[in-house]
Amino acid sequence: MNEQKDTQSIEDIYADAAHWHVNTGGETIHAKRVKGRFRTLKWYAGILWLLFFIAPYARWQGQQAILFDIPHRQFHLFAMTIWPQDIWMLSLVLILLAMTLFGVTAVAGRVWCGYFCFQTVWTDWFTWLEDRIEGNPIQRRKLDAAPWHGRKIRLKLFKHSLWLLISILTGVTFAAYFTDVYQLWIGYLTFEVPLVAWVVLAAFIFGTYVFAGFMREQVCFWLCPYARIQGVMVDKDTILPTYDVNRGEPRGKTKGRGSTSGERGDCVDCHLCVGVCPTGVDIREGMQEGCITCGMCIDACDTVMEKVGNPKGLIRYMSEKEISGEKLPPLYKRPRVIVYSMIFLMSVTGILYCLTHIPPVELSVVHERQPLFIHMSDGGIQNKYTFKAVNKMPEDIRFRLSVRGLPGLKLSASTGDMVVLKSGKAIPFHVFLRARPEQLQQENTPIYFQLRGIDKPEIHLEYKSVFIGPK
Repeated sequence: MNEQKDTQSIEDIYADAAHWHVNTGGETIHAKRVKGRFRTLKWYAGILWLLFFIAPYARWQGQQAILFDIPHRQFHLFAMTIWPQDIWMLSLVLILLAMTLFGVTAVAGRVWCGYFCFQTVWTDWFTWLEDRIEGNPIQRRKLDAAPWHGRKIRLKLFKHSLWLLISILTGVTFAAYFTDVYQLWIGYLTFEVPLVAWVVLAAFIFGTYVFAGFMREQVCFWLCPYARIQGVMVDKDTILPTYDVNRGEPRGKTKGRGSTSGERGDCVDCHLCVGVCPTGVDIREGMQEGCITCGMCIDACDTVMEKVGNPKGLIRYMSEKEISGEKLPPLYKRPRVIVYSMIFLMSVTGILYCLTHIPPVELSVVHERQPLFIHMSDGGIQNKYTFKAVNKMPEDIRFRLSVRGLPGLKLSASTGDMVVLKSGKAIPFHVFLRARPEQLQQENTPIYFQLRGIDKPEIHLEYKSVFIGPK
């Protein structure tokens, strides 16, 4: 990940700039790579995605630590198991992610796009390999334009082989979140995985290889919906990479340090800010749809300003208010940020509460509707209930079934008064309650079913229902 040392002179920068312009899809953008604080942040953000490749291999209590076990309808997250009955928490997670995205965009624009988006990160890896193998942007353009020969074939073959390898690893890793990763590798290597596994692998190989290797910024321009809606997420207080027009204009070339005339602005019109942009945007023309706020133009401009002896910050993160001379208000005074933050905190609170209060056994009781009650031959009134219980514990649990709320009720169940709930199983069974007519003081009498653990007394479940009799 070492960047090429930036030892080019101003004249070399002008020579590179001859090929830099906004790409509309007719050619491949070969962005120059420069050092800087935002480039470093971009590398750190990309490294975070390595967790995507590593996480499936983590083990916890003899099984895969993170596993979406769809056949058994379970989501294992280390010591926690989330069942379909708890999937409503997904709505809170989606709200949390949306508020994070909206809030960050309101504060600093498309930070997700510039640093954390998988399309951005994978493209950055692909172009870094391209830079290491084929050379700097000028060398790559010359190689693309050159006729096919032995060296070009070797370089292209090596580059595309590495791209395909990353694409394959991406597809296998994604599939590994849904099945045991070691068994998956064995299945792929022995050609014994099911068809769906091959479809997933093929889709990810194609998508990663084509999107990150060839389409690149065109995905951001034409396929990404976020690029279309970001305009309504920012306001005059949002800080974005901005060219300081008052300081930079009028533009003019310089021949070296200290030669800038007082009649010209600080911009030396080197086009390096365009040359390093992964989407080919000229930030000097104002904010554009293609800008992903990665800050590469800031690093490039600071490098040039340092060379010519001018202060850094000709391109920097600024808000529209700051450009017009107004003071940027603090975050706690911005209504949009306040609303996003409140929803974010409520979502976090809800998720934490749910994760810490997931019941070990999920119980539901449904009263029979047809008929609501039955007159027995001995004059008694009988109600029928269907129990559905899911044991979320890793072992079987025995429960004692009882009912309270109506004295004299007689309980009989298809399982008897002891219920055995198998681990990871949804066990339906029927319960019958009988009462004498003289015991019923009203048409609907509240009752409470209780399940008390025999082997685990600390597990105690109670479900409110109703006993229905004649009017």
